Amino acid sequence: MNTNQYPVHGAGLGLRRSIMNELADQPPSQVSFMEVAPENWIGVGGALGKQFSTFTEQYPVALHGLSLSIGSPAPLDEAFLYKVKKFIKQHNIPTYSDHLSYCSDDGHLYDLMPIPFTEEAVHYVAERIRRSQDILEQRIAMENVSYYAAPSNEMNEIDFINAVISEADCDFLLDVNNIYVNSINHQYDAVDFLKKLPAERVTYLHIAGHYNEADDLIVDTHGADVVDPVWDLLHKTYDIFGVMPTLLERDFNIPPLPELLTEVDTILEIQDKWQHQQTRVNQ
Repeated sequence: MNTNQYPVHGAGLGLRRSIMNELADQPPSQVSFMEVAPENWIGVGGALGKQFSTFTEQYPVALHGLSLSIGSPAPLDEAFLYKVKKFIKQHNIPTYSDHLSYCSDDGHLYDLMPIPFTEEAVHYVAERIRRSQDILEQRIAMENVSYYAAPSNEMNEIDFINAVISEADCDFLLDVNNIYVNSINHQYDAVDFLKKLPAERVTYLHIAGHYNEADDLIVDTHGADVVDPVWDLLHKTYDIFGVMPTLLERDFNIPPLPELLTEVDTILEIQDKWQHQQTRVNQ
């Protein structure tokens, strides 16, 4: 795998305001890049804006959006995209992604809704991604999302994802936890799913925790520690694709920073273990 394809490297951490002061006081050596939602920072000035700029000067920062709503029936929010474009240039940000879902119509829905897996939806979403890339004058990445209902589907999830990425000629943000969640909720083989994804399109990986509602229902929350089956799936992801930059997402119930960083350390341990295994294989 050619690591030059990636806009970021190593292990990353989502930058949340609640941990900014700790991160600024003791910059963690194990964190190679950070991720933020542009909606939370566009237009922020004053002391907080200056503090944010210190992070973009010290770390590569990836943008992971919340409100592009690429599958929405409402018109594409081009005004928002121009704000994102300005923000990207202002902070020299290497990559921008959002979710392969939608969260708005006439107003915001405050949740990520599933796009029907249909040929019509493929064409519709791909055209909106291409228009977004034209405005931003750069490629964007779409992330696979967790979903709990599959309305009006004509194809399965993996075929829909691959069709959209191919037709839109965009990149892909691979969320390992979402694959695990969906594999339980919709009863498919997670490793088989991984093997069918386009490795050459991946910008980096997400890994996160979730909530077990029942034996056959998992809710993607980003509010808990990563569980062993998801760590195991990260191992398998590296086995299939090679080591890829991997970011820990934690949005709620955020523990003290030293505890949070132990999971970043786990990412690095898995990456190092895989690299050592490959070195032995190649000797």
